[in-house]
Amino acid sequence: MATSSATADFQAMDDAKPSATHWKIMWISGMGFFTDAYDLFIIGVVMAILKKQWHVSHLDESLVESTALLASAIGALLFGRVADMLGRKRIYGVEVLVLAAGAIACAFSPNIYWLIALRFILGIGIGGDYPVSATIMSEYAGKSSRGMLVSLVFAMQAAGLIVGPLFASALLATPLSQNIIWRILVGFGAVPALAVYWQRRGMKESPRYLKAAGKKEDGSDEKSGPGNKNTSGDEESPKAKSDFSSGFSSLFGDPKLRIRLIGASLAWFLMDFAYYGNTVSSPLVLGALGGNDSLIKKTLTQLGIFAVFAAPGYAIAALTMDKLGRKFIQNLGFFMMAAAFSAMAFVPGLEKKAVPFLIIYGISFFFTEFGPNSTTFVYPSEIFPVEQRTTGHGIASAMGKLGGFVGVFLFPIFMHWKGLLAAESAAATVCVLGLIVTSTMLPETKGKSLEELSEPSSKSA
Repeated sequence: MATSSATADFQAMDDAKPSATHWKIMWISGMGFFTDAYDLFIIGVVMAILKKQWHVSHLDESLVESTALLASAIGALLFGRVADMLGRKRIYGVEVLVLAAGAIACAFSPNIYWLIALRFILGIGIGGDYPVSATIMSEYAGKSSRGMLVSLVFAMQAAGLIVGPLFASALLATPLSQNIIWRILVGFGAVPALAVYWQRRGMKESPRYLKAAGKKEDGSDEKSGPGNKNTSGDEESPKAKSDFSSGFSSLFGDPKLRIRLIGASLAWFLMDFAYYGNTVSSPLVLGALGGNDSLIKKTLTQLGIFAVFAAPGYAIAALTMDKLGRKFIQNLGFFMMAAAFSAMAFVPGLEKKAVPFLIIYGISFFFTEFGPNSTTFVYPSEIFPVEQRTTGHGIASAMGKLGGFVGVFLFPIFMHWKGLLAAESAAATVCVLGLIVTSTMLPETKGKSLEELSEPSSKSA
């Protein structure tokens, strides 16, 4: 009965087509992911410069490239839980301030150890953006366009992946010293984050959150209504679930939610292991193709791969998310990624054939974006109840960042050990595991309202 009532309450929102308000929310939410992707790429270029200047060890290189991902896991857990406790509006914008502070501070790092420490602050802000931005977009979107709109928030990464190498190539072509260039590159990450700070602070609270919390937009309590009752029908204060640990325990305590949480978290962990490992280590991966190429040539090669393969993948994912469904796209993506990585690992002499190598490397990027890199972001914004939605998304994205941390840390080690054979065979293996997890643990969500997807375990598997 409670689910039916809630569905009726939001029927107008569910039936709505994308409007100017939706596009504004998408833009404001997406700028954090522009910064995330920009930093994801640019740190590989920065480390190619710093290895010569600071005589960086393999261990220090791995720590610089992976520390922000580890911090992102903490940021996702923290901001995700607090957004369920206090509301999306109360916390939205804080995460981009943390991100901007970290980016600016990194630009003034005097040595490798300061850079490692300051990237931790940057990572907290990046991680915090994931659950809040995804959930705000999901809770405002209509059910027939929700997948597209949430995907487009995430697809702002594509702009970051293109602007990053363009900006780096332009700076590398100038007479500026490389000591100045790398500092400009890392500091620039603060610009898009600060550009949307006030817009985020001015956004209204999600109506779905207000209903569940028994609140009005002005912060006053509703006297009665579905948001003030627990599942047994007893009256309950809106603040009864506001302690930090209860959101986690409620997710793990419900059998259906527990399976969904584990499935979403594992799929994201496995995807980010392969994706971040390959992307952050792209100068090393492309070094197998042309070891003597200049840094600017490797950077432009990566730009071409992003523009030709990755960007269309994001676009097609967004356009088909509500037609093909999340589960189909995620399974297809994992399968094709495994095939591409296996070819890079096991086809003899492939790295000596420039065109075939770049095509297969590009295909891996296309099916990452038109695949689990998009769907793992969308899934957790839909499959949990409103009271635990950002908490669940925070856990899943934290596990993704941990997977990215492991991938970024291990990829340089694999590349220096056995080259593409070790690195890409590991990536292929985790993609096969991702296919199994998606097939057995995650539901299809296309065309369903958030309230339908939040039905109790007794009604829906």
